[in-house]
Amino acid sequence: MMNDPKSQTFQFGTKKSSSKVIGISNSLVYNSNCGYGFDFETAANVKMTSNTFSTEKPTYFSVAVPEGNYKVEVTIGSKEKVSKVTIKAESRRLMLNQFSVKKGDQVTKTFNVNIRNPKIDATSNMSLKDREKATFNWDDKLTLEFLGDVSIQSIKITPVTTIPVIYLAGDSTVTDQDVEPWASWGQFITNYFDDKVVVANYAVSGSALSSFKSSNRLKKINSLIKPGDYLFVEFAHNDEKLKGPENTAWESYSKYLVEYVETARNKGAIPVLVTPTQRRAFNPDGTLKPTHGDFPDAMRAVAKKLNVPLIDVTQMTTVLYEKWGVEASKSALVHYPANTFPGQEKALEDNTHFNSFGANEIALCVIKGIRDLDLPLKKNITAATPAYDPAKPNYISNWTVPMSVRFEIAKPDGN
Repeated sequence: MMNDPKSQTFQFGTKKSSSKVIGISNSLVYNSNCGYGFDFETAANVKMTSNTFSTEKPTYFSVAVPEGNYKVEVTIGSKEKVSKVTIKAESRRLMLNQFSVKKGDQVTKTFNVNIRNPKIDATSNMSLKDREKATFNWDDKLTLEFLGDVSIQSIKITPVTTIPVIYLAGDSTVTDQDVEPWASWGQFITNYFDDKVVVANYAVSGSALSSFKSSNRLKKINSLIKPGDYLFVEFAHNDEKLKGPENTAWESYSKYLVEYVETARNKGAIPVLVTPTQRRAFNPDGTLKPTHGDFPDAMRAVAKKLNVPLIDVTQMTTVLYEKWGVEASKSALVHYPANTFPGQEKALEDNTHFNSFGANEIALCVIKGIRDLDLPLKKNITAATPAYDPAKPNYISNWTVPMSVRFEIAKPDGN
């Protein structure tokens, strides 16, 4: 396996490796001096064979890399057993979903990972919230999480600079939630794109259009976005709570949406507006209460006026929740009885934030929107991605993606 000048290839196993790769023959613990290794106290989970590392417990492997986009090629397979591998990158972005390789076979899977830092230029930086600073997305490493019955022969990481980037601007329903049981659609949509694009998710819990801009997140995106890229914009959950006569759907919210659209278009990128996900709030007759007021209509009006592609997730999640009904819809959000997770003494009952199953359903809604709009991005949706109809949703009984072991009881900012 050859390295190009900028790539790094890690070959696992006790068998002697070529001088052109980085051979790892033991469960090397990550340290900053070395710049790679098994991370977050999971090295003890690793068993080395002649040509793989194998594990049946969640295990992290990290590599120190600068900001940028990276093609990751993972070669999977074992002479001794069947492999069934799930891979998440950084803050639980799903990259490979329960992929099986027969005993004796080997398969290489490729995906792209965005790595970022807060620096914009010599004089300005993004502002991170305190809770973000400890998350995997902002730690100057590319971290891969391996789950399932894992046998990995090699990992190759190569910088890529020319592929289209899908930038996401949004709130807690979009962001990469770092820990279980919280999840958002932005970290599951990664699983449905091929290796010709990459997702850069700048969404942050608790944000409105105004605070996203004031924390320099829009400035950061503007410093990077290029012709052929995309900017997906989904806000309202927090915008609608802002006080003051100007902070209405038809005033500041609409004006900020225009600014975000123009930011993308001025760089030759394609803006896409996404109406907010519904809250799980039912009327006695089983219909859903519209809790976002005029905000979805205001976004629809901006999209129409500026001829911007619009994905109406508000409408789709209304259909989705009403189809599930009052009880089944709980299984898509963070509703868990007491003691489901260690130290969780009280029930979790959150009607805004999704678990992994629910986040994946919303990601499929967004994918449906991309297909329905016939965006050029449609060609980058993998052939294996199913058609989706929110009136015929999936149910949690068929959800088998393994959970990560890191969790937090405190809910994300925003509601």
